[in-house]
Amino acid sequence: MTAFLLCGGSAFSATRVYQKPSDFVKSALGALPPTQALKLTAAQQNAVSRLLGKRYKTTTIRYWTRNGKTAYILEEIGKVEYITTGISVKGGRIEGMRVLVYRETHGMEVARTAFTKQFNGVSVKSDSQLSRNPRNIAGATLSVRALTKLARLALYLETLR
Repeated sequence: MTAFLLCGGSAFSATRVYQKPSDFVKSALGALPPTQALKLTAAQQNAVSRLLGKRYKTTTIRYWTRNGKTAYILEEIGKVEYITTGISVKGGRIEGMRVLVYRETHGMEVARTAFTKQFNGVSVKSDSQLSRNPRNIAGATLSVRALTKLARLALYLETLR
């Protein structure tokens, strides 16, 4: 038993899977279209770095598109762990957001529909800020910031396609 406890916290992981990425794409687009990829140029990587305050974890971003709507599966670190988020965009506005996998030990309130629906209809202003910021959640400030950054990233990526 002692060896089990000393192995780390994997048995006590805070990971919560709310929806599989493929299920999000199907629900957002009505079907699972072929995967497409956007390879970021150096200038685009710099723009993404400015939006996020750091480099994004990859230079190739997968997305799916159908009937004028695009779905992205993006990740950003909350406090120490990645938050996997699905975001659908249509006409330069967020149509839907869903936390798919939440790995942090605190702040899981951002996964609630009551929180994510605040992003519906949001666009980006000329200064790269969102047209409307979400309400903060006490104890989840870093997770709120992470989702806000991902919303900005999805809207930026939409301008690149």
